[in-house]
Amino acid sequence: MKETIQNIKKVYQYGKEYKKNLIGMIMAVFSSTIIGIIVPVFTAKQIVYFTSSLWQQLIYISLAIFAVQAYISFAAMFFTRRNSQYFTRNTMKNLQIKLGNEILKICQKDMDNNSSGMFVQRIINDTEKMASFIGWGGLEYLRHILANIGALFATLIINRQVFLYYLIVSIILTILYNEKTKKKGKKDIEFRNKTEEVSGLTSELVRGERDIKMLNAKNSFMTKLGKNVEEQNQKRFDMAKVNMFYTYIIDTLRAVFELGLVLLLIYLVKNNTISIALAIALFNYKSGIMTVIMEQISGFLDLAKDFNISCDRVFSILEDETFKKEHFGNKHLEKVNGNFEFQNVSFGYNEENLVLDDISFKVNSGEMIGFVGKSGAGKTTIFNLLCKMYDVKSGKILIENEDINELDEDSIRGNITIISQNPYIFNLSIRDNLKLVKENLTEDEMIKACKIACLDEFIETLPNKYDTIVGESGVVLSGGQKQRLAIARAFVQKTKIILFDEATSSLDNETQSEIQKAISNLKDEYTILIIAHRLSTIINCDRIMVVENGRIIDKGSYNDLLKRESL
Repeated sequence: MKETIQNIKKVYQYGKEYKKNLIGMIMAVFSSTIIGIIVPVFTAKQIVYFTSSLWQQLIYISLAIFAVQAYISFAAMFFTRRNSQYFTRNTMKNLQIKLGNEILKICQKDMDNNSSGMFVQRIINDTEKMASFIGWGGLEYLRHILANIGALFATLIINRQVFLYYLIVSIILTILYNEKTKKKGKKDIEFRNKTEEVSGLTSELVRGERDIKMLNAKNSFMTKLGKNVEEQNQKRFDMAKVNMFYTYIIDTLRAVFELGLVLLLIYLVKNNTISIALAIALFNYKSGIMTVIMEQISGFLDLAKDFNISCDRVFSILEDETFKKEHFGNKHLEKVNGNFEFQNVSFGYNEENLVLDDISFKVNSGEMIGFVGKSGAGKTTIFNLLCKMYDVKSGKILIENEDINELDEDSIRGNITIISQNPYIFNLSIRDNLKLVKENLTEDEMIKACKIACLDEFIETLPNKYDTIVGESGVVLSGGQKQRLAIARAFVQKTKIILFDEATSSLDNETQSEIQKAISNLKDEYTILIIAHRLSTIINCDRIMVVENGRIIDKGSYNDLLKRESL
């Protein structure tokens, strides 16, 4: 219970601006609870009047019960549900936005080591469970529990011995329900972890369906997916087994307790302690106290368990050090001209192997620099480190003579654009893909960028032109069209440093030649770095750096390198 209260306080911080709605819900719950205590007493009187043929009193008490129950229904529908829907929906929205922001702060290494399915589950499913518990879900269970507790206290008014019996039975059953929830909770954690794996694989199935087909890997992929789904179902069954075992024990005990209640009531009637009418009324409370209230407590405990598990999973991202976050400095560069330098930089994606080994070079504003070398030599890693996607192991990276670790995020990523060999195109329209990097993008700017990227003629052939949805990962575009859209996106962003990582590899020679001219036209105005295997892409660069085994082994113009017979 302590953990649940702490988590409620945390989640409430994301919904406290809607506290008026929460207060409205709580007031409705407590008013219906007070009424829930009165109604059982009225019901007992109803039975007494009925068995005593007091018809007028029976009609009055029945009308009173009707009015009270009508109010409960109104309070539940209007106050509780209306307020809870508003509170739950907005609290979930705030949690999801905050969680999305925090996921974008996670360092790239931790993102690389975890499946996207895990993060999707936490953003969508876990935040919903958290908001639901503190809103409608938890309060609805609480309302029913408190209302049926009213029946328990009604028995105290009628007969203390029956009240004591009901109280002892309730305590025993609550302990068993609580034990069931604990055991189920352990199994549920295992089930959710496996569900995340299945979700990740399913995402891969959808995103990679083309490659799965082309590689003729359907059988092997589906075998792997099937194995994971089978393991997931086993975890679900393990959880169900715990539930079935405790349900059998509880149901058996409840039957024993009901028999004990009958014997107790017979004893009290025979000893003239209570009348037959009151015995019937007390017996009628058994479903509310020993069945409904216990089921509601069980449901509440299950919901609280789900809530706490979801809180652990979400707050491990929001608060914990489970996932390392990116760290930036506080210094902001008002103006970036495009000068940067690597000073004795070493880096590896793991502790064992260095990808870059004591690498140093300087690039001046307006220069166009080419990088060549074999695959895996460390060229792309240079770009990743310049964008601070990873932290260097040793050495320094300077932008405008300032250590990159001291600069804020906007000074780095707001001034660098990277265009990769396989750019990610969002499942949006062409227009919205471009607006992601500049919200106030004008029509003229958009068309100009697409013309520079040699994409405008293709767009004009589409039925919806710039409003065409390109599908997940730009599935409706060819590889070359995706690269051209990414290049247009870079031209829209207009950062002082532009990095081309094999960005024209999927283009035909004619289109590449046109884009090469466009890139050349940017020379002097922007600092441009190009990774390429096609020499034609970098032949006009001011300098070419030859990278091998994480080191720059030679540098110079194209003609200088040829004269030296450089690698």
